[in-house]
Amino acid sequence: MIAADDSILPGSSVLIVDDHEPHRTLLQNYLTAVGCQCTGAGGGTEALEQLSKHEFDIVLLDLRMDDLDGMEVLKRARKQGHTAPTIMMSAEGTISHAVDAIRLGAKDFLVKPFELEQLHDTVTRVLGTGRGGAASGPDPRALWRDAHAPGLIGDHPNLLEIFLVLERISGTDCTVLITGESGTGKELIARAIHHASGRAKNPFVPVNCGAIPETLIESELFGHAKGAFSGATQAREGRFAVADGGTLFLDEIGEMSLSVQVKFLRVLQEQEFVPVGETRPRKCDVRILAATNKNLEQMSSEGSFREDLFYRLNLIPIHLPPLRERSTDIPLLVRYFLDRDAPKRPRRVDEISERALSLMESYAWPGNVRELENTIERMVLLHQGTGTLDVADLPPKVRQSADPPQPAAAPPPAERTTPSAARSVLSFPLSAPAPDAPPPAAAQSGEYAVVPDPSESMVARRVATTPDGFLLPEKGLNLREAVEAFEMSLIQQALERTGGNKNQASILLGMNRTTLVEKLRKRKRKAGGS
Repeated sequence: MIAADDSILPGSSVLIVDDHEPHRTLLQNYLTAVGCQCTGAGGGTEALEQLSKHEFDIVLLDLRMDDLDGMEVLKRARKQGHTAPTIMMSAEGTISHAVDAIRLGAKDFLVKPFELEQLHDTVTRVLGTGRGGAASGPDPRALWRDAHAPGLIGDHPNLLEIFLVLERISGTDCTVLITGESGTGKELIARAIHHASGRAKNPFVPVNCGAIPETLIESELFGHAKGAFSGATQAREGRFAVADGGTLFLDEIGEMSLSVQVKFLRVLQEQEFVPVGETRPRKCDVRILAATNKNLEQMSSEGSFREDLFYRLNLIPIHLPPLRERSTDIPLLVRYFLDRDAPKRPRRVDEISERALSLMESYAWPGNVRELENTIERMVLLHQGTGTLDVADLPPKVRQSADPPQPAAAPPPAERTTPSAARSVLSFPLSAPAPDAPPPAAAQSGEYAVVPDPSESMVARRVATTPDGFLLPEKGLNLREAVEAFEMSLIQQALERTGGNKNQASILLGMNRTTLVEKLRKRKRKAGGS
């Protein structure tokens, strides 16, 4: 941390953008007194002019201004290549504005009115980070994660960006919608928000909306009076009452019925609910966190989820990336799971080979972190070796996902002919072959390949590497199958050229490695089902 003296402030150039002159003058006087070289701008247009003329170490930018608001100034400045660290200021102090500013590149957000000491600390921290000084040591996003979400393992930028937003919203009572595929850690995010909030000493109550029958979910959420329905032999408090003063986490909220959504929306708006069988509303003080692996926006347009509830929940959206989009975190996660469960294991398993790790990084992990965790546990339980997990310990689906496909049988060489006669074709059997006819060599291999059309001459039987010389067979063809075959032919060539290395093959083909792996997996599934 930087000391409380002004060692980093003297000589620092600061642009202060605020159309409220008294406030701008106050900031200029204070920062000048601690050694900064200050320039003032009375609006967004003037700020962009100053940025085009001078380089600044830091910019203090007001959000609401008459000519251009701070968001627009920030967008234009970044577009024009100005990279000075920016601190956004606003009298409104809404969380959504803070989140938007940070996503546009602002380093911090100050809510007016703020103390000059807070200004001093913020400017000092941002300047230190930008100059790579002492303040640029530990990543503050990682520090927040370690303090409040130690179970969320990973250093991928897509994950760290989430912690930056969480740091700023945790201390508020705003509603948060956490989206992401199953197994990405949505409940861990919800618990981290609760742990970092002022409600941390009060209950955190999780509710899985998909696990409660539709006929009972209203009673589970709001409680019921004695005799409210058959079997209600005594009054029972609902989850809202249990979570009073704390946080209610609604997982799989996309499974909530429309009738319950109406009542739930009222709770969000009025902060009160009515137990089943009662008529008098009860007040509640509950922060709502919701999670889903569904597209609620699409569901709302289709009418299966209330649009007004979606927008109410979507105040602060947090999207967790799937594990396949942060595969560089897999070694960290594997190490974490190995160390965490070591004391509970009957045998000691401490290490994993580089080859096994490489195969795990190439696997798509449709079940995400949860699937990885279960895989590590399975590997350890079945391991009979020396304490180091290896390729043989991996589940077959993980091993097979990274095995390069066997090359298809090479097509017969083309006969020498004149250019006009040599036409390339992507040929497919246009009708079922005769019962006694053997399948083409490529079909026997089980791989996608271009196979000869028996109606074409030997001269035309060669694989097309470009569509330029393609000749459509007289009887036509299945376009989708032709495109897929051509695609797989190129993928096979790339894998053969790179010795089965998917990373290099994906570079040759100009596609993401995960896309390449997924195409191979789909082909393998299709071949297995045929």
